[in-house]
Amino acid sequence: MLMVDIIRKKRDGGKLSKEEIDFFINGYVAGEIPDYQVSALMMAIFFKGMDDEETHLLTSAMLHSGEVLDLSGIKGFKVDKHSTGGVGDKTSLVLTPMVASCGVRVAKMSGRGLGHTGGTIDKLESFKGFSTAITNEQFIENVNNIGISIMGQTKNLAPADKLLYALRDVTATVDNMSLIASSIMSKKLAAGANGIVLDVKSGSGAFMKTDEDARLLAEKMVSIGKSAGVKVMAVISDMDQPLGRAVGNAIEVKEAIDTLKGNGPEDLHELCLTLGSYMVYFAGKASDRESARAMLEESISSGRALDKLADFIEAQGGSRDDVYNTDNLPKASKSVDFTAPYDCYVSSIMSEDIGVACLLLGGGRRSKEDVIDLSVGIYLHKKVGEKCAAGEKVASLYGNDDKKLAEALERLKGAYSFSDTPVQKNSLIKGIVE
Repeated sequence: MLMVDIIRKKRDGGKLSKEEIDFFINGYVAGEIPDYQVSALMMAIFFKGMDDEETHLLTSAMLHSGEVLDLSGIKGFKVDKHSTGGVGDKTSLVLTPMVASCGVRVAKMSGRGLGHTGGTIDKLESFKGFSTAITNEQFIENVNNIGISIMGQTKNLAPADKLLYALRDVTATVDNMSLIASSIMSKKLAAGANGIVLDVKSGSGAFMKTDEDARLLAEKMVSIGKSAGVKVMAVISDMDQPLGRAVGNAIEVKEAIDTLKGNGPEDLHELCLTLGSYMVYFAGKASDRESARAMLEESISSGRALDKLADFIEAQGGSRDDVYNTDNLPKASKSVDFTAPYDCYVSSIMSEDIGVACLLLGGGRRSKEDVIDLSVGIYLHKKVGEKCAAGEKVASLYGNDDKKLAEALERLKGAYSFSDTPVQKNSLIKGIVE
């Protein structure tokens, strides 16, 4: 079999076989097929596409290109959750302890943030001493003992995806539904869960800018999961404005803890209940989603979910006291406010610009080597549809450098639009794919 024949076949609109897909994935991971040939194939796929069968075969080949995590040592049904990324998305910090406190095993792998979207691991490192650099054995032990563990993605997990993504990133072939779906699902399936809940973001701060593209991606990923014998569903949620009101790292952790206390923003609370109800239902802990939702709400009102977060933080090196006393979390030394220019309503917020403003403060990475300032962030006092009086705080920026604060403030000002008349905000849940 020759790589040039596979490239030509896809270039001419042909359908690749299992043998051809396995050949190029295995050969590329082994270093036997050069970047320039795989680049040519990625471009051919970008323009000619892949059907569902090809997409499933590609996902399977990437999944089996390295280690597949064996979670058989974990008792009971294991669930995982994945978000396609957004601004202010601290869902995992709220969702996982809620679900675990309902008796469901949550075994999750997470990554770091890059660009304008934050990473779960970065947020969790706001707890001094906390680490996701644990062994597979510790990961399994923690899930068995306390019901939850989050670890960083291992180098050997779906190595084909890491190689292909790096290549797609520099050859302008990222934006293809089959390639995106197989990239996400190969890692999720390799992580070994029995049930996966997907949060597919749609809007200005999301990878998928339109609801139509978000639904198409959700349908492809659900189809891949089902073909692999895993329970899977997807929620399409709004990212035309940030989720919650806090954007950053430690500031998002504080908002997550407030939500676990029952005092968090309505949109974050609702999204976690929606996603969590499926996780509890998938695991067989409730007969239907309504019962599952009631269990999750009780986990907050009783304090069990907050206690479960403390157990989790302590088990991975942090102090449980920091969960109950958020003043211990990193804090910025300076702040500046953006105020309303006149009596008005917030008509829109460009999520990506809010994320970039946080990046400018030092709260994100331009490259993988950058060190994040966990203390900086942004708090949105006003969101879409909310009324502002002239001079009233619209948003506050927290930082440690006057120049960075000034630069971030200008970016944040450009993210907001105002209206003289009332504005209706988007629905949070835009669709569900089961």
